[in-house]
Amino acid sequence: MKLLFAFVLILSVVILSSWSVSASSNFNVLHYGATGNGKTDDSQAFLRAWKDVCEATEGIPTLHVPLAKSYLLNPLTFEGPCKSKQINIHLRGTLVAPSKDAWPSDKKDKWIKFYDIDGLTISGGGQIDGLGSSWWKDCEEHCKRPTALFFHNCNGLRLSNMKHINSGKNHISINVCNDVIVSNIHITAPDESPNTDGIDISRSSNVLVKNSFMATGDDCVAINNGSSNINTVGVTCGPGHGISIGSLGEDRKYNTVENIFVSNCLFKGTQNGVRIKTWEGGYGYARNITFEKITLMNTKNPIIIDQYYTALASARKNKALNIKVSDVTYREVYGTSANENAIVLNCSRARCTNIVMNNVNIKTSTPGKEAKAFCQNVEGKAQLAVPTVPCLSKFD
Repeated sequence: MKLLFAFVLILSVVILSSWSVSASSNFNVLHYGATGNGKTDDSQAFLRAWKDVCEATEGIPTLHVPLAKSYLLNPLTFEGPCKSKQINIHLRGTLVAPSKDAWPSDKKDKWIKFYDIDGLTISGGGQIDGLGSSWWKDCEEHCKRPTALFFHNCNGLRLSNMKHINSGKNHISINVCNDVIVSNIHITAPDESPNTDGIDISRSSNVLVKNSFMATGDDCVAINNGSSNINTVGVTCGPGHGISIGSLGEDRKYNTVENIFVSNCLFKGTQNGVRIKTWEGGYGYARNITFEKITLMNTKNPIIIDQYYTALASARKNKALNIKVSDVTYREVYGTSANENAIVLNCSRARCTNIVMNNVNIKTSTPGKEAKAFCQNVEGKAQLAVPTVPCLSKFD
């Protein structure tokens, strides 16, 4: 009998200990006062829960956002560093931004910010609604529209299995981050919504964006200054402005981008396909860039390098300074162009060098109209390229 009692006692301690570890690593926003009715401000409840998540050390601390509820959040910041090396946000419900009329008067230009959090994972199949329609009309010049999600110095970031709709401006911005994987993300905003980029990447390295769908009013993926080792694989883009390197060199600044790989991507009715865009007067470089296995469907500018991105460029000073574009490869690029000029390589006097076209075949989507290529200040080689690019020599 004593032996049985001892066994039961030990089993109880194990169960209680296990429950304690589980309880101390899971934090449900409803337990911190969130209502989830989509009308009451739940910001403080989320921040209270986050404080406990960030200070937890048992298991993998997880912030739970339950299913079948909408959580109205005013602009807020989830801030680290946290005590645990790994932090999860299990998003199953819907996060809703305030409308423009209800936006705080301090002119915050970001909705949800994540600062200095290593090992952060956000997933769970939930939705993020930026309620952007209240910002898009009559607001482009007169107010600062907010970026929805902004990640700064979040190394080891993982974003997956989420739906993101109708941001006021950029949907997701990744800034000063290393070792990032974004996968199975579904981002949508109307074609006419201004500057609603899907994912903006800046000053970051070792970023993988894969197996995602983006239909927005601007770039599906924009790779900006200070970024290196960026891979975009298996992305469907359209409508939108395509996948862009840049713009680089605005306001005569020194900008760099290198080691970019874009593969197995589909562009449907986009304004651009794969694009490099720079401002005249800036300086720096964009180099070691590969676009391969690209499919185009009625894309207006399938392949474009535009080193005169702004109409004001000709009026700028320091015209001798330019972003140097080099070592760019287009391989296995096929499909249809909505414009006659299917390939445009409009390079600056610094010249684009080592531009390679290998197995490129782009036809117009208009029966009887032949696709053409335009180029200036370009050096490189082409093999099996349609249309013929006059600046490029044939492979030896």
